[in-house]
This record gives sequence, C-alpha cells and structure tokens, in this order.
Amino acid sequence: MAGITRRDFLRASAWALGGVVVSTGLQGCFVSSSSADTEVERSLAFEHGVASGDPLSDRIMVWTRVTPKDASTADVDISWEVARDAAFTQMLHSGSASTGQARDFTLKVDVQNLTPGQSYYYRFKAGSAVSPVGRMKTLPAAGVAQVRFAVLSCSNFPAGYFHAYAQAAQESELDAVLHLGDYIYEYATGEYATEDAAALGRSLPEDNNGELFTLGDYRKRYALYRTDADLQALHAAAPFIAVWDDHEVANDTWTDGAENHNDGEGDFNQRKLAALQAYFEWLPVRPASENDELTIYRSFDFGDLVSLHMLDTRIIGRDEQLSYANYISAGGLDAARFIADVSATDRTLLGQPQMNWLQSQLAVSSARWQVLGQQVLMGRMLLPAEMLTALADPANADLATTLGELVPLKLRVQAGDPTLTPQEIARIQTVIPYNLDAWDGYAYEREVIFGLARALDKNLVVLAGDTHNAWGNNLKTLAGEPVGVEFATAGVTSPGLESYLGLPAAAISQAEQAITLLVDELQYLNASQRGYLVVTFTEDHARADWRFVSTVKSRDYVVDSARGKTLITLPGKANRVLNSVT
Repeated sequence: MAGITRRDFLRASAWALGGVVVSTGLQGCFVSSSSADTEVERSLAFEHGVASGDPLSDRIMVWTRVTPKDASTADVDISWEVARDAAFTQMLHSGSASTGQARDFTLKVDVQNLTPGQSYYYRFKAGSAVSPVGRMKTLPAAGVAQVRFAVLSCSNFPAGYFHAYAQAAQESELDAVLHLGDYIYEYATGEYATEDAAALGRSLPEDNNGELFTLGDYRKRYALYRTDADLQALHAAAPFIAVWDDHEVANDTWTDGAENHNDGEGDFNQRKLAALQAYFEWLPVRPASENDELTIYRSFDFGDLVSLHMLDTRIIGRDEQLSYANYISAGGLDAARFIADVSATDRTLLGQPQMNWLQSQLAVSSARWQVLGQQVLMGRMLLPAEMLTALADPANADLATTLGELVPLKLRVQAGDPTLTPQEIARIQTVIPYNLDAWDGYAYEREVIFGLARALDKNLVVLAGDTHNAWGNNLKTLAGEPVGVEFATAGVTSPGLESYLGLPAAAISQAEQAITLLVDELQYLNASQRGYLVVTFTEDHARADWRFVSTVKSRDYVVDSARGKTLITLPGKANRVLNSVT
C-alpha cells in the first residue's frame, strides 16, 4: 500500500470549521507526495504568544499566530502538540495545518477527546520556530467543589501598562479568564486616552495610528496588543472565555451603527463585519457554526455548580441608545415621553433570538449558580436628577457642593425625618438613569430577565465590565424583590470616573461614599483605580474579590491591598444580597 500523503492525512484526521481545525488525537507518520509538500526553511517567529479558550468538558480551543520574517506571502504550515505534562513526554495530540493571509497567519485548533476537569499543556511549531508553552484546563463534569474566574475588561494599550493582566496570570486555581470586552480600542493617536502613550513607550505604530475601519486596520491593532508580554502571560496561563463590547468595533456600537461612526466613514456594516472577522481570527473563540462570525452568545457548564451564560449586549440585537438631548427642551425634561420610551416593551438590548435562548438556558439548567457574563451594568443606577446634571457637565457644575447637599438629605429621608419639606424629598426621590448605554436604557428587557430568574428560583450572579470602574449591586425587580447580585470589574487601563469628573485624589473616597449612598441598590464603588476581579463559587456562597494596581502609568507598581474589597452573596431566595467580608 502506498504511503499516506501529508495532505491526505490532514483530510482524514482534521477538518476545518469556519477557520478552525479540529484535532482528534495523535497523527501518524506520513510521507510527502511531492517536493511541493516539503516546507521550505523560512524565517518564522511566534511573536504573539499562544492562547486557549472556550473550554468544554471534552475539548478546548488553542490559538497562535506565526509571523513570516521574509517577504513571502506564501502559506505556512504550523504543527501543534498537546500533552499531559509541561515537558511533553506524555503526548496526547499532534497535527499540522496551513495558514496564510486569508486568516492573517493565525491558527485555531479545536482539541477534542479530552478528559473533564484536567489540565493540559500545548505548543506550536513552524519551521525551526517553537512557540511558548500554554496551560489549559477542560471543564469539570460533576462533583465540583469550587469554580474560580478572573474577570477583566477595557484594556487600552496607549493608556497604560497591562499590570492587571500580569497579576491575574499569577492567580492560583483559575478555571477560566472571563474577558467582558473592549479587548482593543479603535481610536487614533491623539484621541481617547492616548495622551500619555509616547511617554510610556506605548504609541500606536505609524502604519496603524489612525482610527480603525478596515480588516487590515483591525488586524494590525490586535497584533500590537498581542505583543504585550503581560497579555501573553495571561493567555498562556489559563483559557479565556471572551465576548466583545463596543470598542472592538467603535464606541457605543449598536446593531446598525455607533457613536464613533460618522458620515463619510463608509458603510458601517462592512466596518462591523471586518472588525468581527479580526476578532474571531485573533481570539480563541469557537464559532457557533461554520462561517458564523456574528453569534457570540453561548453557555458553559462547570459541573452542577455553575452555568455561565455569555451574552452579546452590544452587536447582535441592540436597539440604538436613547439620548437625553432628544427629551430636553426649553421647558426642561419631557419625563413622560422619556419614561415611555425607555420602558417600551419592544425595546431590546439582546434581540429576541438571544432572549429566547437565554430564557431556555436558565429554565433547563440545574446548576447551583446562574452566571451572566456580559458587558454593561445591569444594576439599576438611578441618580437624583440634579446630581446627574452635575455629572453630565462636570466642567460647569460643582459636584462636591451638590453631593454635600444631597447626602444629608438622603440620610434624613432614610431616617424618616418628619421635618423634611416636599421640595427636599423631591430632590432625593426625583431620580433618572445614569447611563442609557447600559441596561438602564433597556428597562423592560431587564425586568423580563429578573422576573424569570425569580420565578425559576435561580441564584443569579451578573458580571459586567464597560465602565472602567468597580461596582457591586443588589439586583431587584421594580417591586423591590431581590433576584441576585452584580459584580463589575474595573478596567485594565482605561480611565474611569476620576478622570471624567476631574476629581482630585483627596475627594475620591468621599465621592465614592456619596454615590453609593444616593444610589439605592449600589453597595460598592471604586471610582478611581484599575485592576480586575476574582469571582469564586462554592455550594455555600459566591465571592467577589476586587484587586487593584497602584498605577498603570509606570512599569513599577504594587497591588493596592488597602483598597481591595470582598463581597459575598449566599444562595436561596432570602439571601440574594451582597454582604461585606472584613
């Protein structure tokens, strides 16, 4: 029998799905059918590290990118190896496949036939180049005592150093890293949060220092971010489960447009599809089906302890954001029209297909904890109207004075002070949503989710990013019934409220306490620091530990343990509120 050729073997042992190669085990020996099948020695390098992602109980994605150092645009053969040990003496998988310009020289392999709850090691080879080694872990099937996530979002390369990634890579016993979006930013040099880039040595390169519009633009921006050693370290340390937010496309994206997509910038849909193609090329995300680079909502079951539902609150179904400017005239805010629009039953953040899917997932899951991994704050962030006015125009408003007047009034309202005047009560009780880009701008759909979680008696934990600040919220229905809690992570580098409001360091703590008091369901806020979140689930509790770094503007930093915070919630209908841990 003639020797099996390399190409025949690849067809027999691996197949492609939407740019993903499937590996089922060790490949056998093969012979080349012609000299064309022999890889000519080329100058190749793995400059962007390795990554794993979307773990299931029997499979996991692995990723890399090879960089041709010569001028050739020819395809490159990359081989992969998966082993039980870091020395690769207990090999379980091997194979090879070609990649090229069509996929930006990236390769994703879906490694199958693995054992639940086990750690594995993987690496890639191309020519004489060998990649770094990555460590990955499959999901457990049953009998799970603990599930532990690192949660991150909002990593702006020119804004600062990725110290949060470096620290998260050192966390022990992580089952997965959840990245909730804004993995890259689309802005040009001179735009948002780029003012310190030159001093930090993190300027955008000349061939990619404009705003991102084309597939080539987005690819180059991912390539820049993935040269960061701290991001590479975290990808190599644990599998990612990621979703996009807006800046993977453009600021405040919705289904058919974005705040940062203007007339004269071309067709938005083409821009969006280019951005999402680059995302799928550069992230270890498993496509929902062949050539589907639009659907990213999906679920992961960690035994019978945690069901994690990753949502797309940004692209696939979102209606355009409301704007207060459309409801304000010389006579003030048209409150009746605004309330009618923001609570309209046909207003959607998820889109009906995704909502149907989520309702089904919640209904059929028997896991102890139902966890929503998603982008924007779900908690009801209703602020006194005059405070929101001050927040909206910090340059022309005295926020400190406003807070100084409202906080004593709120304390008197809470105490039931009978001497309060109707005008004073109105200053506290006249509240409006803080952020219409968040779930507050899509109130009906949020209430549907809350109502379902309560009706099904689920222990609901919501994870969020987007704001660059750390938040802890109690989640309640409009009737005041507790349904769960929300943990929101600080950003990796993107500036937060301290920058937007221009708060001096001495005023930050007071502002945090005031905002927490004035927002009824808010239990915790860190408005000034960058970092990440570690969430741990057991049968008895869900625990959030916020970690903060002292700075992102210097290579020297420490973990600010004095500002760290821990909150827990307990299972059961009567216990679904946040409690502090001292």
